[in-house]
Amino acid sequence: MISISELKTLLATPQKIVITTHHKPDGDAMGSSLGLYAFLIQKGHHVSVITPTDYPDFLHWMPNNSDVIIFTEAIAKSIELVNEADLIFCCDFNTLSRINDLGEHIRNAPGLKLMIDHHLEPEDFDDYRHWNINACAAAQLVYDFIKNELKEEELINKDVATCLYTGIMTDSGSFRFPSANSSVYRIAADLIDLGAEHWRIHQLVYDNASENRLRFLGYCLSNKLEIFREFNVAMITVNAEELSKFDIATGDTEGIVNYALSINGIKLAAFIIERPDRVKLSLRSTGDFPANEICKKYFNGGGHRNAAGGASDKNLADTVAEFKSILPEYKTQLFQ
Repeated sequence: MISISELKTLLATPQKIVITTHHKPDGDAMGSSLGLYAFLIQKGHHVSVITPTDYPDFLHWMPNNSDVIIFTEAIAKSIELVNEADLIFCCDFNTLSRINDLGEHIRNAPGLKLMIDHHLEPEDFDDYRHWNINACAAAQLVYDFIKNELKEEELINKDVATCLYTGIMTDSGSFRFPSANSSVYRIAADLIDLGAEHWRIHQLVYDNASENRLRFLGYCLSNKLEIFREFNVAMITVNAEELSKFDIATGDTEGIVNYALSINGIKLAAFIIERPDRVKLSLRSTGDFPANEICKKYFNGGGHRNAAGGASDKNLADTVAEFKSILPEYKTQLFQ
């Protein structure tokens, strides 16, 4: 591991830098990445943001979004940039499997790898780590990295503030999750003072849905929602045919699991969806219930205690059956 003083020395002169984040990036992934980008370009660095896959249209308004390179759409260029990079920042993920085929290219790249993340159990591929599982978002850690590690708060301009506020807002569930403690509110207030238009950001992220998404949401809640009161669990399942029927695009399914969790008395909610390559699961929970434990133990995934994801190579029906079979094991915790 290199020290912060060594990193500050490197950042004092122009470097070739790549910033990347996890596949199917969400608001925190893009907010932390583009926030860091907006900071670094002020220092004269040559910076590229590379995402492993596409990401939702409702995040495309963000400052400098037009500079983002999507790996699957520009593989050769992405690999060249990774191999030439002096520094590679990895935001909002801590295992290289989270960036799909881009992962091995970054593992083998000669540049220094720098992790900024808040997830459990990081893989040891990095040379510098700014990591805290108690942070509500990677964007919060980027803010802390700029302000308290690099001591360059004066470079948090409106673009930086806008991106970091977006990341914190989305990953904290609009500041309603337990991780949104008083220090997070103080950071949010600071970012507003520095130019983040909180009302506009909320509108662009949450009030910017396609007609297809709203019709699909209504369909899921009316036709696909199942309640298991004997376990305080709610579940929504969607097959590939239904995704096609509503012409679902990247990001259209985001947040639907939270509607199931919002039902009175529900402790655990699952959104299980049939994708072309495998079945994906998104779990949300309340209180101390370990959604991440289920994902890690049974579905090759993980995440945070109250927000986790996983995947299964089984078909949709078998995956749903497996999920249901697990519930008796957790019945006591689901009623605490």
